[in-house]
Amino acid sequence: MIDPFGRIYHCGRFIGDMDFGGLDLNLLVALDALFAEKSVSRAGERLHLSQSATSGALARLREAFHDPLLVQVGRTMTLTPLAEGLIEPVRAFLLQAETIVNKSPAFDPTTSERKFRVMMSDYVQTVVMTEALPRLQNLAPRITLELQVNIVGDAGPLERGETDLAIMPTRYLTPGHPTEPLFDDEFVCLAWSGNTRIKRSLPLETYLSLGHVVVRFGRDRQLPSFDEWFVEHFGHRRRIEVVTTAFNLVPQLLVGTSRIATLHRRLATFYERYLPLKLITPPIEIPRLEESMQWHRSRDRDPGTVWLRSLLKSAIRESTSRNEGRTAKPEGYGRNASVRPRSRKKETAVPRR
Repeated sequence: MIDPFGRIYHCGRFIGDMDFGGLDLNLLVALDALFAEKSVSRAGERLHLSQSATSGALARLREAFHDPLLVQVGRTMTLTPLAEGLIEPVRAFLLQAETIVNKSPAFDPTTSERKFRVMMSDYVQTVVMTEALPRLQNLAPRITLELQVNIVGDAGPLERGETDLAIMPTRYLTPGHPTEPLFDDEFVCLAWSGNTRIKRSLPLETYLSLGHVVVRFGRDRQLPSFDEWFVEHFGHRRRIEVVTTAFNLVPQLLVGTSRIATLHRRLATFYERYLPLKLITPPIEIPRLEESMQWHRSRDRDPGTVWLRSLLKSAIRESTSRNEGRTAKPEGYGRNASVRPRSRKKETAVPRR
């Protein structure tokens, strides 16, 4: 999340005596928080200010713009038309100011004390950050990371510059900002090693009859994960017995049960090392999932984020190379459950024979 006052505020380096019609430009930071939260108390928490101090900032802003900006409608605060029109210009100004403050001709990871905010799912945190963090500590011992959980379909944090880097499925990327592929993954079925209902191969009928553990997102848990969306999109309905909001919980919830889950191979392989689990080839072909990095266009040439992206790519590339040499094939892989070439352009569910 973007530091509302940033280095300009915390280092005591305010914008100074420039005359902008009498407006203290530092108040725009408070205005941005008020726009985002539509609440004086929540904006104050975001700014680490008391409610009275935030109310005072709002009063000064109202005087400067000759407009109430936020008005009480029932139990909620609503933006005035003028305020609505100021959202994007204020946000763009603050992002540009942050870029100027962080501007440097070079980035030295060995001495930098920068804080990076990186948004990703708990799945990506496990398969990418467990590889990247040891390397990061060795190369950049003073850098800190804030790992933020992304919300599928919510482009707000990226648009507002509240994250330095987002890692998410390519299909969910936000238009208008730079992107770069990071890695891809395939899906496998995962079950408790003592699950006697699952043999070496997994027929479609058995797959659909078993109880499933699935992941869903959103406040009401209505957004399905990719595998659930794909299976149901092509007419196959599963017996969903457990719904969770974290990919990392799925393997743990399978142990001791006859349930099954369809999960990313990288994550399934990670937990197979620590839990009594077995991997099985799915009875249908699910397209590979591609995860990409995305960052706000204002940070496209920032040396720090360029370095961070390079480190993540290097870590996942080394992990992929290492795991490809030692990862065992899932049960059912071979003559009775051959893996056919997958097409990313045409999504078709093909039962395995």
